[in-house]
Amino acid sequence: QIQLEESGGGLVQPGGSLRLSCAASGSIFSINSMGWYRQAPGNQRELAAMLRDTGTTMYADSVKGRFTISRDNAKNTVYLEMNRLKPEDTAVYYCHIDYYSNYGGQFTSWGQGTQVTVSS
Repeated sequence: QIQLEESGGGLVQPGGSLRLSCAASGSIFSINSMGWYRQAPGNQRELAAMLRDTGTTMYADSVKGRFTISRDNAKNTVYLEMNRLKPEDTAVYYCHIDYYSNYGGQFTSWGQGTQVTVSS
């Protein structure tokens, strides 16, 4: 069992910035990837950004050049720096982890979600 603690959501004006954080704790042997998905009302959950253990990053086309994902390996924490935010970035953002457990086996887990609202 692991825990994902998310923080950093909120209300911001168009053009503004926010930084999301997600700290993973518990029985984690190693992490394959950590990332952020988002879900707007009436839409399916979609990938916003992902960072693999190899250092490879993936971004949704709609956020490329505006969002940056990074990770502090010592703290098992992933960050999402969001700049030049647009109203269409409004969504609940969910942290996601793909990891190997200390007790064996590969698992995935989701955070509880943090609301990001971009509005004037």
